[in-house]
Amino acid sequence: MSHPYSLAGKNAVVTGAGAGIGRAIALAFAQAGAQVACIDLNENAAEATRDEIARSGSRAIAMRCDVGVEAQVVAAASHVRAAFPAVHVLVNAAAGHDPSGSIMEMSFADWRRVMDVNVGGAFLMSRALIPAMIAAGGGSIIHIASQLGSVAADRRAAYCASKGALIQLARAMAVDHAKDRIRVNSLSPGAVETERLVKRFGDMESARRISGPKHLLGRLGQPQEIAAAAVFLASDAASFMTGADMLVDGGYNAV
Repeated sequence: MSHPYSLAGKNAVVTGAGAGIGRAIALAFAQAGAQVACIDLNENAAEATRDEIARSGSRAIAMRCDVGVEAQVVAAASHVRAAFPAVHVLVNAAAGHDPSGSIMEMSFADWRRVMDVNVGGAFLMSRALIPAMIAAGGGSIIHIASQLGSVAADRRAAYCASKGALIQLARAMAVDHAKDRIRVNSLSPGAVETERLVKRFGDMESARRISGPKHLLGRLGQPQEIAAAAVFLASDAASFMTGADMLVDGGYNAV
């Protein structure tokens, strides 16, 4: 049976593809028929995602890249363009660990690092790959934001600011690149069961107990649920969608 949102014939680049939401998106893209470039700060993790895609019979490549460093992004984009004849989809899912704290509790170095990875990485990777998308006749760019890009949480100043910036960056890029037939949207998950939650809460059971009830559905999200939304945004089924923020947050922002 054909995939409901086919990505057959498309080449996709996913940052943060080594774990969590990024990994789920890379796997889902391959299942939908895309060739996937798996980019991650952890090279072994990127290669593990690539290998899982290969075992399913699809083609993928893997590379290490710190998306907050311009020279590394330029090199990664060059590698992608050498491996794939065209680029149709980019997902900016890379996100570093953000220390908790108000602005009074954070060092400027920690603030800068969150911004460099979460926002700077999306800027750099988009800038590096948009020429290839234009050459391919257009495409879809997806910034992975957060429900905390539009509402706030205590002691998450840097994270909230960075994710809000991604939502606005998607809108501004949508305006600039509509003429290039490039759609740009943000995708905002609620709390999702990944290692990032384990780091923040200590263990997954604590995360489920504390954060789950904050969502109307009474639970945390699964990476595959976010990946399904990303497949839709990447596919031609979303051809009339640009400059939008898609909330997949279990109802977190509804109340």
